Amino acid sequence: MNKREVDLVVLSDVHLGTYGCHAKELLCYLKSIKPKKILLNGDIIDIWQFSKRYWPESHMKVIRKILKFVAEGTPVTYLTGNHDEMLRKFADFQLGSLTITNKLSLRIGKKRAWVFHGDIFDVTMQHAKWLARLGAIGYDTLILLNSLVNWILTKLGREKMSLSKKIKNSIKNAVKFINDFEVTAATLAIEKGYQYVICGHIHQPAIRQIQTERGTVTYLNSGDWIENLTALEYHKGNWQIYRYHPAEYLSHELDPDTSDNDNDNLDGKLDIKRLLDLLKSEPTV
Repeated sequence: MNKREVDLVVLSDVHLGTYGCHAKELLCYLKSIKPKKILLNGDIIDIWQFSKRYWPESHMKVIRKILKFVAEGTPVTYLTGNHDEMLRKFADFQLGSLTITNKLSLRIGKKRAWVFHGDIFDVTMQHAKWLARLGAIGYDTLILLNSLVNWILTKLGREKMSLSKKIKNSIKNAVKFINDFEVTAATLAIEKGYQYVICGHIHQPAIRQIQTERGTVTYLNSGDWIENLTALEYHKGNWQIYRYHPAEYLSHELDPDTSDNDNDNLDGKLDIKRLLDLLKSEPTV
């Protein structure tokens, strides 16, 4: 399979370690591209809901693939989110081409971009974190239920559906929260003189111009790998939302560069499950 060259890839809200994560699909996507730079914009690993009982090999392979990009010298910046907030204590950590940070300012083409996860705008996160954690458990449970519903619909020859999307679209407050989030992020970016603002957190992929009294900014959101299976791609001066389609990979054999031999003895050198368990048990600084 020929790899597509991409100048910049932005991923967020993968939620490795949860039942809803589409790690196999993400791995297919990562194998299909040759990025010059990768931004992991928060909630890549779900440390909130991490359990030793659930860490499939497909999730480990995503970690291996990201580390392989790092080993090959591809700049990878991991911006922390709320579900992996434990990593915020390691902000400004750098190892080879891997950097961990909380927010990022960078030049993309001739424009300046402000990149951050976006949970800072979430009132629940700021004032009732326990409620946000409870909501995360409920969301993961809903995804599991949705999987069962879609299995039944498939057997009946009917089209799949997204329960969480139907709920979000039917609740006015949810729609208002998404709109307020986007406008707030855009307004602050304009005030700071940025032309792009790139977020995650709300699981809603988007590329749109937002105009206020003080100017215009391009708001971008990379979506998620729970429901939407999307990423942001920037190449040769243009942005696009990549959407995973299984049919694109049916006629191609994926290259073997992320097989179990990719990173020899990686699991022995880096016990991800133990590391995540330690992070989860330590108080956040």
